[in-house]
Order: sequence, then structure tokens, then C-alpha cells
Amino acid sequence: MPHAFTVTFDYRCPFAYNGNAAVVRALQEGAGHTVRFAAFSLDQNHLDQTDEGAPPVWEVPPERRGSGVLALLFGIAVRDHEPDRFLDAHLALFAARHDHGRDLRDVEVLTDVVAGAGCDGAAIARLAQDDATLATLAAEHTEMVREHSVFGVPTFVAHGQATFVRFMERGRVDDLERMLDLLAWSNLNEFKRTTLPY
Repeated sequence: MPHAFTVTFDYRCPFAYNGNAAVVRALQEGAGHTVRFAAFSLDQNHLDQTDEGAPPVWEVPPERRGSGVLALLFGIAVRDHEPDRFLDAHLALFAARHDHGRDLRDVEVLTDVVAGAGCDGAAIARLAQDDATLATLAAEHTEMVREHSVFGVPTFVAHGQATFVRFMERGRVDDLERMLDLLAWSNLNEFKRTTLPY
């Protein structure tokens, strides 16, 4: 059954990779979901928790923004300017960090990654470093925190409710579908295992 939902991402998080990979695979397999991919900065979230007086990552020079911000800007640039390439580039940006150990702070690395996904790498690199893209990151992160109390990735927002989810395996569409059905069950408030079976 198709669902409409938002899923947050930050390319540094392996659980965000697991959840976003499931969403991408479901879409590629024709699941029919209506999905909004929303950027959420773990670097900013860390600042919010440890240094309330610090300026947000989108208001400081690039070298002080944290290790994940530049990759988020590349993801946003692809999503908003080359949407037909976004799903492939999205997974490639996750894989660059988690499968290949590449440096997400390196413009050349990120340019190469999105070019490998079929994007115009040079154009995306320029857009990623544009003030408008940075403003988009600020707006999306702030919206997720203000409207849905998001604190991590991946968080799924459906039916007006936000739920932080950790899938233990990457790209499992069956896990995604079970979770989406649970999100539609409005009487469930919390379901958390006290221990992991592995």
C-alpha cells in the first residue's frame, strides 16, 4: 500500500543509510510511495545539545561547519537541480562514507561521487557551495526540529507524527513496509527493544 512520508538524512549515519536505502529500493521497485527526503544536520544537532550559544553551522565559515555539512549540501543540490539523478546520487553519497571510507569534507571526492551517479559534477559542486543551498539546509533542519522535534536520522514523518527508526539491515523493503504500517497505527507511542539479539 503506498504511503506519503518524509525521511530525514545525514550521510554520516549508518542507520540513515540503512533506512534511506530501503526507501530508495522501494521507490525503484515501484512501491508508489510519495516521499520527501529532508536534510538534517547531525553537526548542528550536536551543537544544539552541547553548546547552545554557538552559531549554527550554516552561519559559520565552511571550515567550521562540521564533517557532514558539505555532503548534505551536495545531496540537496542534486535533489533540487537534478531530481532524476537523486536516488542514485543519494545512495552513492552514503556509500562513499560507509562502504568506501571516502572523506565527505572533500569537494573533489563529493564531485566525483555525484558525477559517478550521472550528475554534472562541476555544476553540482557549484550549487552545493551556493548560499541558496545552505539556506535550504537551514530551513529543512529547523523545520524538522521545530515542527516535529526531530533529534536524529533517520526520522520518518507520516500522518503528522515523527518517528526515529533504526533498521539493523540495509535496504530491506520488507522492514520499511512493516514500519510504515506501524506509523499508520496511531495508538502506538513507543516500541523499543531493551537489548539487541546480536
